[in-house]
Amino acid sequence: MKTPYLEYSQVDTGKNPVMSVIWMHGLGDHGSSFVPIVRELDLTGVPPIRFLFPHAPERPITINGGFRMRAWFDIYGGFDDAREEDTEGVQESQKYILELLDMEQKRGVSPDRIILAGFSQGSAMALHAALCHPEKLGGVIGLSGYIPLITQFPENRHPANQSTPIFLAHGRHDEVVPYSRALDAKQLLSALNYTVEWHAYDMPHTLSLEEIHDISRWLRTLFA
Repeated sequence: MKTPYLEYSQVDTGKNPVMSVIWMHGLGDHGSSFVPIVRELDLTGVPPIRFLFPHAPERPITINGGFRMRAWFDIYGGFDDAREEDTEGVQESQKYILELLDMEQKRGVSPDRIILAGFSQGSAMALHAALCHPEKLGGVIGLSGYIPLITQFPENRHPANQSTPIFLAHGRHDEVVPYSRALDAKQLLSALNYTVEWHAYDMPHTLSLEEIHDISRWLRTLFA
């Protein structure tokens, strides 16, 4: 399927979905990689959800020698370096995500029933796009990620999503996105009085069954 900007994979959990989850993949991955997670989630009692898994555009990635791959923004010195980040790429992908938000609203889903979710670089985009959005959204799921442009975040964030529930999770042994960057995100969001449910798991840069169970419970609590 196509939007004016991005292709995506779609999974509906029932007829006539009344909620949407827009789930962004990580660096070099593809939206369809996360389609199987829908079958793993226990959404008992939750009304039908439309899951969208967009595919980031291909772009050269500096840290990978300029090799082109699907990515939401360029990575210069690694995920552990917050000093120099691709501001233009983050803002470009933010616009792509907002197009999907607009599409879902035109399909009849109100903003407060739309969740932005993501893994790794996709988590960074979910946090940035949701918390800077001028309309209140239903929630944010950030897995194995961080807040991009973190020093600018207090100024860029929008009060509309001050009370939006946030599910934040990270592996203590993450070898790609340092655990410290997740802690930085958690601490900043807590200091700014956001509602954050935090989980740390004994795992590397991946998803775990325990994490999926926790996401399921969070979604059921949010929308059941």
